Amino acid sequence: MKITIDGETHDFEPGDTVLDVARRLGKSIPTLCDDPRLDPAASCRMCLVEVKGQRRLQPSCAWRATDGAEIITQNARIDTHRSVLLSMYLADHSLDEDGLPQARGAGNALRDQAMEYGDGPSLPSLPMVRECRDDPNPYIHFDPEACVVCGACVRYCEEVEAVSAISLIHRGGKTTIGTADQRGLLDTTCELCGGCIAVCPTAAMTEKPSLGIAPSPQPIRSTCNFCGVGCQVDLHVTDGRLSRVTSPPPGQTVNDGNLCVKGRFAMEFIHHPDRLTTPLIRRDGELQPASWEEAIEAVTDGLLGVRQRHGADALAFISSSRCTGEENYLMQKLSRAAFGTNNCHQCAAT
Repeated sequence: MKITIDGETHDFEPGDTVLDVARRLGKSIPTLCDDPRLDPAASCRMCLVEVKGQRRLQPSCAWRATDGAEIITQNARIDTHRSVLLSMYLADHSLDEDGLPQARGAGNALRDQAMEYGDGPSLPSLPMVRECRDDPNPYIHFDPEACVVCGACVRYCEEVEAVSAISLIHRGGKTTIGTADQRGLLDTTCELCGGCIAVCPTAAMTEKPSLGIAPSPQPIRSTCNFCGVGCQVDLHVTDGRLSRVTSPPPGQTVNDGNLCVKGRFAMEFIHHPDRLTTPLIRRDGELQPASWEEAIEAVTDGLLGVRQRHGADALAFISSSRCTGEENYLMQKLSRAAFGTNNCHQCAAT
């Protein structure tokens, strides 16, 4: 089956949308509400294209490719539509001193697209009428003034997590994101996975611990240690401290861009003031600081003494999911190769 996009004919597979084919060809079509994990909603209207035989522009994220179809992704009509649509978004949005959506901590696709496509008419600002309320949950912050009501967070919560903790509430200009009876997230089915943050195009949903902190331009790819799945994470470091954990883009890794509450938010222990930074040895009933050499010698003497008196299987080794994969490997090697016992466990083993 063949489809023609901007004068070039290409193959496509059954079920492909115009946006799917265009992206494979390297075509740049802006979107706000699209995510490969979600069913197309065509709510943001940024991805409209011309389809031969159709009077109106059609959403490329939801328009299925058909054999022989002819598509135009860029012309004066489409450019005018995008710029006017962005002007309408900006009129109903919280702006900075440059007249653009605020950059915010986690980035803002609407701001990026306004800078690239936004030369439309200047429209008067609309009064903010969406409800704003504090939510006592420790991780997820919602700013209704930054929301474009694309519904991506609601769809993710329902289609990917199957939790349906949040929903679109109210009608018309008052439409916003909320919960049943406007309860806090801790009183709903929310699992605090942060997937709503990952799919939000304007950072209306963002991480409370990282508010106001820009993402690192070059995050460090790593593996989450909290269970045995091996989810990939991107670590953002600011001024020598871990400031944010995000998921890689969907379709690239085993977790397909998803993370659980531990993978995304359980990072406080890294810089916690109560974290031990030096070995401790119990002397005269009291834990006292010691050098690494002293600590290793004390552990070695104690373990060898137990093995000599009671045998190797009297020993057991337990490692932590907060250690690296390499450290956990060395722990089981210490157990099996050095002390001769298979009594080795890790708290993330499932």
